[in-house]
Amino acid sequence: MAVDSAGQPHRPGVWKQQNKAHKSGRHRTKSEIDNANRGRVSVKTLTKKVKRELGRRERRNQAKQIRDKKREEAVMRKRQLGTHGSPPFLVAIVSLCGSVDPFAVLSVLRSCDETAVVTFSSNGYCCHLSSSRYKQRFCFFVPRPGDAHAVLDAAKVANTFVLLYSLEKGVDETGESLLTMLFAHGLPTTVHVVHGVASLPVKRRAEATKCIQKIIEIRFPKEKIHPLDTSSEAILVLRQIGSQKQRTITHRDRRPHLLAEVLEFEPNLDQNSEGTLKVSAYIRGRPLDVNSLVHIPGWGDFQMKRIDAPRDPHPLNLNGKPVGRHRLDSVVSSVAMDAEDGDGNVEEQVTVLARRNLAIQESLVSENEPDPMDGEQTWPTEEELREAETEQKRNKFKRVPKGTSEYQAAWIKDSDEGESDEFEESDDSDDEKMKGMEMTQETKSEVDEESDEEEYETITITDAGDDYKYDQRIDVDEEEEALMRFKEARMNALFPDEVDTPIDVPAKVRFQKYRGLQSFRTSPWDPKENLPADYSRIFQFENFDRTRKRVLADEREGVEVGRYVTIHIINVPHHLVLSRDESAPLVVYGLLPHEQKMSVLNMVVKRLPGENEEPIKSKERLVFHVGFRRFCACPIFSQHTNGQKQKYERFLSTESMATVATVYAPIIFPPTSVLVFKEQRDGTQQLVATGSVLSINPDRLVTKRAVLSGHPFKINRRSAIVRYMFFSPADINWFKPVELRTKCGRRGHIKDSLGTHGHMKCVFDRQLQSQDTVLMNLYKRVYPKWTYDPHVPTPPSAYSLQRLSN
Repeated sequence: MAVDSAGQPHRPGVWKQQNKAHKSGRHRTKSEIDNANRGRVSVKTLTKKVKRELGRRERRNQAKQIRDKKREEAVMRKRQLGTHGSPPFLVAIVSLCGSVDPFAVLSVLRSCDETAVVTFSSNGYCCHLSSSRYKQRFCFFVPRPGDAHAVLDAAKVANTFVLLYSLEKGVDETGESLLTMLFAHGLPTTVHVVHGVASLPVKRRAEATKCIQKIIEIRFPKEKIHPLDTSSEAILVLRQIGSQKQRTITHRDRRPHLLAEVLEFEPNLDQNSEGTLKVSAYIRGRPLDVNSLVHIPGWGDFQMKRIDAPRDPHPLNLNGKPVGRHRLDSVVSSVAMDAEDGDGNVEEQVTVLARRNLAIQESLVSENEPDPMDGEQTWPTEEELREAETEQKRNKFKRVPKGTSEYQAAWIKDSDEGESDEFEESDDSDDEKMKGMEMTQETKSEVDEESDEEEYETITITDAGDDYKYDQRIDVDEEEEALMRFKEARMNALFPDEVDTPIDVPAKVRFQKYRGLQSFRTSPWDPKENLPADYSRIFQFENFDRTRKRVLADEREGVEVGRYVTIHIINVPHHLVLSRDESAPLVVYGLLPHEQKMSVLNMVVKRLPGENEEPIKSKERLVFHVGFRRFCACPIFSQHTNGQKQKYERFLSTESMATVATVYAPIIFPPTSVLVFKEQRDGTQQLVATGSVLSINPDRLVTKRAVLSGHPFKINRRSAIVRYMFFSPADINWFKPVELRTKCGRRGHIKDSLGTHGHMKCVFDRQLQSQDTVLMNLYKRVYPKWTYDPHVPTPPSAYSLQRLSN
């Protein structure tokens, strides 16, 4: 630093650059740390996963391996259908218009290839085609046209749907409803076919095909129409069925399922009402375990006795030679050896693949057996016993005639009972007076009728006119019920949940099951309190999501997929077999663990737009198609929110809002589709809502709200006198702790009752308006009714009804 002559050092100015001092000693360099450690590595470094950056070649190789693995999986999925060792392609031919004949299409398909081998099942329901050209085999069947149950049962098992369109209409009203049902249920892979194009003039064929293509693009934007009149066109349709990508339907692919081709019923020796049903079919989906349960839609759940392996009657033919049977790796025993019958023929050897094990077989128990004594049984204490004795010894005073003993006095009624008798006697006397008046009116009417008979003459009119014919088709009772439902739905929309307080019954008695909540969202409510008796019959999971993941991830052992087997289903009611429609497919589904047990099923449903707008009331009987099950039940509706408590809905919402329907039903693991139908007076069923399974949760709180309304009589600055909410001071004091609110957003509470006619003084946070209404919200928990019925009546075919009406 420079020093001037006077000896003063130079002082830096304000513009002098100030550098930061070096922070020496506060940290060490990496080399200093490595020298200090001398090769030692910390524990965190050893346990930490080292993230290594891949080079360009390694990344390309990894992507190639992932691509090859996906390609192999896709090839394996294709080989699981139609080839040797796998079940044939199951193809359902469904007509979307009443003027199209599906059996004519089936005849063209089965006669398209001269080298193919065509066989039929013993009941004639399934047509099998083994093509040596494509080295694949197909199984065609035709569900009854226009029958919703038959088409939905076909969608439960079929791999491909051949949808038939009409040249005139394309799709009629019944076809549109069938497509809506199939989309909501889960539509398999589709092939779109039009039959009869060859009958049109050559110039009109292209135009007709374009019109059908426009109709298809509304629901299937990427699909194309296939004309089917000649053998060459049928061969192209077969190629499309065998080579296209299969759609995944989760609830179908996670369970074993079969389409029955051969049925045989053997009644039990001890009773003819039940017996063993032998079902022969190909196993699809997952391996079938003989110790599990099976479900037949519309019939119920059953157990299996054993699974046999007969000869495959529809083998894959290559160059005219059938491919050999499966190698029986899991053979357990042989039932019949090569035995000769009376004609010297050798009987077929039937091999048993699996027998049931009673120790590990699933039980058919679906309900808990409630123990009426399994409750809180607290023995009374000594103090309570002494109080009870003093209550019994306490003297009671009665006014009795002189000379009456204590025993006689016990039989004399109190004054209140006497008053009730007097009221009953007065009611009886009033009834007698009314009867007398009715008798006099009857005598007068008889005299009038006699005079009318003398003056008038009765004639008959042959032609009633169009109005009379129209009225004959209308059910008056049904019209009145529909009108009442419309009125109730409109009142509920205008005044939601508002209830009139009764005058003749105390409000604390009428609403004794209700409670007030300070906050509907945050106020506590124990889900285990005051449960109904039906809750003792159901099953509940400790953790439903954990159980669902474990059950779906578990790979069960059993008879492998693709084998032609005969399953012996025991204890099947004989009347179900006799009442079965031969034209409807019989579907058998294997159940996962716990799926036969009853619980509380919550389903998210949404009303279909544009359908019948007739209100659907809560606890009204509806038909549910839940995955592979169908049953009848009376659900309760509630809002679909994220809170702990859900508000009860009196009607199914007609807007595009999701609503939760809650019923008692067997457990089924989601994801599963839900279809809701409403039964009509003529036996038909109309689709009203669609959705999916939400959860199996009995602890879901569905709370019903009752809103009591009152009107301001006198309004002050912070208080007001309210009337018409209650009609006695006792009710006002009973509901005093419950908070009040108004339609304009004011909040307050009851301060005191005024007089004896139900007037009360209320205090609010701000001054009320003259047109405002005072409200009180009360809540109670509601439960569904035990109305589960697995036997659903089969509706008539829509096309048969149209022919009858025509």
